[in-house]
Amino acid sequence: MPAGARPVFIDMNLKLPDFAALHILVVGDLMLDRYWHGGTSRISPEAPVPVVLVRNDETRAGGAGNVALNIASLGAKVSLIGIAGQDEAGEVLAASLAAAGVGCRLLTPAGARTITKLRVISRHQQLIRLDFEDGFEAAHTEALPAAFSEALAGVDAVILSDYAKGTLQNVQPLIRLARERGLPVIVDPKGRDFSRYAGATVVKPNLSEFEAIVGACPDDATFIEKGAALRETLALQALVVTRSERGVTILEHGQPPCHLPTRAREVFDVTGAGDTVIAALGCGVAAGLSLHDATALANVAAGIVVGKLGTATVSTDELREALQAHAPARQGLLESAELPAVLARARAAGERVAVLFGPFTPLDAARLAEIEAAGALGDRLLLIDAADDSDVHALRLHAALRAVDWVVHMPADAVEALLGSHAPDVLARSGREPFFPNLPAIRVSPVGDAQDLR
Repeated sequence: MPAGARPVFIDMNLKLPDFAALHILVVGDLMLDRYWHGGTSRISPEAPVPVVLVRNDETRAGGAGNVALNIASLGAKVSLIGIAGQDEAGEVLAASLAAAGVGCRLLTPAGARTITKLRVISRHQQLIRLDFEDGFEAAHTEALPAAFSEALAGVDAVILSDYAKGTLQNVQPLIRLARERGLPVIVDPKGRDFSRYAGATVVKPNLSEFEAIVGACPDDATFIEKGAALRETLALQALVVTRSERGVTILEHGQPPCHLPTRAREVFDVTGAGDTVIAALGCGVAAGLSLHDATALANVAAGIVVGKLGTATVSTDELREALQAHAPARQGLLESAELPAVLARARAAGERVAVLFGPFTPLDAARLAEIEAAGALGDRLLLIDAADDSDVHALRLHAALRAVDWVVHMPADAVEALLGSHAPDVLARSGREPFFPNLPAIRVSPVGDAQDLR
């Protein structure tokens, strides 16, 4: 977690907003994703490459089109503006978007060609990608401002999906017009000139895109300092930086930096994951969620879509199920039988669990300092009391402390079995407990510091 940032855990009692009441406008680079699927059983005699016997030809909307499809999948009304060619690929793209319920306005200026990406897939593995694109010239975008202005009526938020293909090369008038109408503008950026996005509500780069603008960030302090400076320079409400396995960091005006851990799950294909993030983030902001909760929802949605092949979408049912699966366990005094599930759920949510052993009486200033020192070692703190004469009232009192997440009383042999199968990230000891003297741990002292005894 970045130094100086606080972890954010979404409130899993939060109900998903009624996305059906929203109308989102998406503007950006459209493309047609085409997939050829087939088996491979031999190498070509012409060159050392596999021969794919194509059995299936699949097409999907990509780029800004995939953003729109993700919004439609969440149940919101979505309108889409982009550029395509007067060609077969453009017709296929328009038909697929309309079939998914996307209100699509394709600008088809003379000389433009629909961007197409052809992927050859065999046994669920991508063998090659072939791109067909010329990029869009300034003349191709002349009709965009008028189309954008007409489409703003009844809209709750605007998402700008920039793939650096030229659709948003003159994006400032669009941002100004939307902001003048009080609409949030969420940008998925590209390129080395973020000044084009000045005045937007939220800009969501990944780490490499971010560092291409501000320079290398060798440590978290530099990352936060440069991010805050960029946010102020561009007059943004927030920067939301996705950092791959390091999670997502929110740098919001007037708020301390916040960090969400990545959602642990098997990654099958990252294609289009950024489209899912910006779609869910935009819907969350439009629905009135705080930026923290909207980003957390987007983070969970991304964890779902990377488990699918190719450009894909996430439904509200999938999102609701994933939120429940990643819900932090309830806090307070637990039964010992609840503990394995509690630790497993915390681990799935990317949380670092620290354990401090009892006894926990008396609760005085020295004991409170030890507990707070142990709590600082992780995202969650579990107190385990293995004493035979534990006082349940004292345990309840400890469970109410701000630094404590869970308290449990269990026999010493049960603790050893638990630690063998559900080892926490950090073990802490105060030196008062008479059991487990040989466990490697970090000692916490009444003055609130910690000493590594491992």
